[in-house]
Amino acid sequence: MRSFTVVIERCSDTQLFVGYVPGFPGAHSQGKNVSELRENLTEAIAMLLEDGEPALETQFVGTEVLEVG
Repeated sequence: MRSFTVVIERCSDTQLFVGYVPGFPGAHSQGKNVSELRENLTEAIAMLLEDGEPALETQFVGTEVLEVG
């Protein structure tokens, strides 16, 4: 079993949850709630893995809060 770091955001226009795996082209999806997003993204990643092991373009490091002004 593989583990991937997923970034989750909420679209202010559609109110959908959007998720993607940084550096993994095509590994993105959306859902009405986080649970649906998780299911959809798991399915998308599983289909991508059928083509073989991904060559990740970047590695997720983390998030940081910046104060400006």
